[in-house]
Amino acid sequence: MWGVRVAIAGAHGKIGMRLSTRLVARGDTVIGLIRNPDHADDVRSTGAEPVVCDLEHATAEEIAAAVARAEAAVFAAGAGPGSGAARKLTMDRDGAIKLLEATAADGARYVIVSSLGAENPPDGDDVFSVYLRAKAEADAAVQASGRDWVIIRPGGLTDDPGTGRVRIDTTPFRGQVPRDDVAEALGAVLHDPRATHMILYVNGGEQPLQEVLDHVLA
Repeated sequence: MWGVRVAIAGAHGKIGMRLSTRLVARGDTVIGLIRNPDHADDVRSTGAEPVVCDLEHATAEEIAAAVARAEAAVFAAGAGPGSGAARKLTMDRDGAIKLLEATAADGARYVIVSSLGAENPPDGDDVFSVYLRAKAEADAAVQASGRDWVIIRPGGLTDDPGTGRVRIDTTPFRGQVPRDDVAEALGAVLHDPRATHMILYVNGGEQPLQEVLDHVLA
């Protein structure tokens, strides 16, 4: 699966920017969805095509027009640190579901960045608990969609330089991982037909990413 048309939600985010650069280098065409038009030049610098589309307020039909003919979609967006519980629901949950619906007609492969903890989210009303429930509900919608999907659940994200060495498992485990390596993992699973209908936990580790992925997907 090479040279495909990929839509990335959250294209100006720290993971989205890194992923766009990698996908374009591999020969993909990237549609970079952004909320703020001031971010267009940054996204364009990765080789992606910036498209202004606010997932929180756009309809599924409007999003579908923005990502027309996408063969794959990556949800790497989020309300971000400092946002309240309400935006965790409207962005991390509802935004992901809208993109899922918007790419259904084209049958696009769907890869979503979730979070460790979404497998058993807490009941509390604090922002982080709501965030994990929002992620869990988005993941559940993806799993129920009947689509070709992959859910990536990293642990604590850092801005450290990527090492290319990770641990990937299908069961939860704690850890930290550079955003560079999460982007590398996303690019790898996006193009690997063996990775379908799988929830993969990703953190820093000792083994080269592709070697670990081959083992997990064997």
